Amino acid sequence: MTTPAKRTLPRGRSELGVGALLFLLGILVLTDALTLDADVAGRGPVGPATVPLVVGCGLLAVAVLLTVDVLRGGRGEAEGGEDIDLTEPADWRTVLLLTGVFLGFAVLIGPLGFPIAGALLFWGAAYALGSRHLHRDPLIAAVLSLLTYAVFDQLLGVPLPGGPLMGVI
Repeated sequence: MTTPAKRTLPRGRSELGVGALLFLLGILVLTDALTLDADVAGRGPVGPATVPLVVGCGLLAVAVLLTVDVLRGGRGEAEGGEDIDLTEPADWRTVLLLTGVFLGFAVLIGPLGFPIAGALLFWGAAYALGSRHLHRDPLIAAVLSLLTYAVFDQLLGVPLPGGPLMGVI
């Protein structure tokens, strides 16, 4: 008596997941673009939905082409220039530290403003990625954050929340 064969995704076909993700993303972009409230008479034939429609259609086309290629036996080539050891496990400590830093930034940017939250973001990212210069890193993070704030707020005209430093800067 033979046991029934287990149906599984063929090994080496992980690109099908990428194709499915691109397809879902294309549907999402197209759905969002088609629900935009755009007055054709006021803007002409090219309105705010034009670029999202093109991008959504492009995503769907790439998803279909990738899926067809994978089902026909196509495989992506491994890059020869990578300098990582694929046999080593992932560095979850760094990933979790960076995730915490980004979530902390998202929570703190409202009450503290960009200059302070940005400095904490830059310092936390440097620490998570291995820098241990405890005197230099906070200073560099503060200068980088203030410089970024000034460029966006003053030069580009993109308002960023100033927080308690709003009157000082």
